[in-house]
Amino acid sequence: QSCDILSSAFFRYQTIIFGFREEVLKFHPKFKAGSLTELDVNVKNKCDQYPYLGMDESYNLTISSSGATLNSNSVWGALRGIETFSQLVLQRSKDMFTVNGTTIVDYPRFQHRGLLLDTSRHFLDVSIIKQNLLAMSQSKFNVFHWHIVDDQSFPYTSNNFPDMATMGAYDSKHIYTQDQIAEIIEFARILGIRVIPEFDSPGHSQSWGKSIKDLLTKCYSSGKPNGQYGPIDPSLETSYGFLSKFFAEIAKVFPDHYVHLGGDEVNFDCWKSNPNITAFMKQKDFGTDYAKLEEYYMQRLLEIVSGVKKGYMIWQEVVDNGAKVNPDTIVEVWKNGFHTELSIITFRGYKTLLSSCWYLSDISYGIDWPKYYNCDPHNFIGTAEQKKLVIGGETCMWGEYVDNTNVLSRTWPRASVVAERLWSAQNVKDANAAAPRLEEHRCRMIKRGFPAEAVNGPGYCFQEYSIHEPV
Repeated sequence: QSCDILSSAFFRYQTIIFGFREEVLKFHPKFKAGSLTELDVNVKNKCDQYPYLGMDESYNLTISSSGATLNSNSVWGALRGIETFSQLVLQRSKDMFTVNGTTIVDYPRFQHRGLLLDTSRHFLDVSIIKQNLLAMSQSKFNVFHWHIVDDQSFPYTSNNFPDMATMGAYDSKHIYTQDQIAEIIEFARILGIRVIPEFDSPGHSQSWGKSIKDLLTKCYSSGKPNGQYGPIDPSLETSYGFLSKFFAEIAKVFPDHYVHLGGDEVNFDCWKSNPNITAFMKQKDFGTDYAKLEEYYMQRLLEIVSGVKKGYMIWQEVVDNGAKVNPDTIVEVWKNGFHTELSIITFRGYKTLLSSCWYLSDISYGIDWPKYYNCDPHNFIGTAEQKKLVIGGETCMWGEYVDNTNVLSRTWPRASVVAERLWSAQNVKDANAAAPRLEEHRCRMIKRGFPAEAVNGPGYCFQEYSIHEPV
């Protein structure tokens, strides 16, 4: 099979491996095992248009004196195999490259291998997001979890509600237009990466209310509004009318089956202070249990999203608080005590992701990556069937203290540590054995133009030859 994804990969990796050169490489007589002139890539099945949960990323790669062959069932397996091939080719001098003969049978341990970037606390330029996607593809990540909006800013430009960005973004320069969003989705598609947007509610929504009248709950003090606002008001039907129209748009803009709906860290204080909310609680027989009010809101939201034929991901609190969710819901575990939480959620039969132990934004001085490497999504008490429900994990780079100037160096190559644990077999877990691989990968990333920070203490990368700019 042939398609635009493969054609783009051939061009991209020709440059990644050999750099920007027009001259023909000559074969060196020193290496008598043979000269490799091409990599024969065979894709069995028709190319999919978009990557998806459960796609086949397996491949077989054989390199010998008689030639090199990459076989895969899908185009996604071909992409992963070409990346592996690119890492096997070593540059010996300015114009000499070698590759060892080898046979590789490879496939990922987990279906979902994600990285979260937060573009609300600090806006990230499209060029930075694309560089990060390139880095993700070179560590075999396959999901970009785009935490695109939050309390601080709303940079998503909505077709139906354009004032949400006009009034909710930091300013008119810190927004993502529909064309830019489509550009990012397309760039990710070519790399075999899914884009899953997160629109977190009912909390984390202060920026939403700057343009949508009566969306947020009015907070009260001494029986009067105090000028403060809380989570989205779950007592008003107008809230659900807005959400229906908004997520109908999101379903069209983002092609992946899944959208992340958040549902975490909902503060009940403002709801408790509002007399209209109190009356609504009484009407619904919720008593004083505001978790039931949150459940009511989330249930209505989940029905809206299901109605536009989307699946959804949620943070663990939604299920912890008892909301009923669809069987294909993916629950993301992010709090401490994840061993117990994984046991509980998988016992209930839900697909689960782990991110608790992979918060890259938690910075410490020194060599900190082994703690990420030592975390395993199957490290909990449960049956074999429960562990099958853990479909992977995500590493998170929250945006409070990163922006265009440092997000790439802060993320890489530490994220690659998580990528290896999510791809490789469960018994590949020795941090001491991983250290030189990580060091080599960091130097490889630097050569390819990424500002990957030092992670193993004193050392250096040998860079006598050409430095590549990311393509």
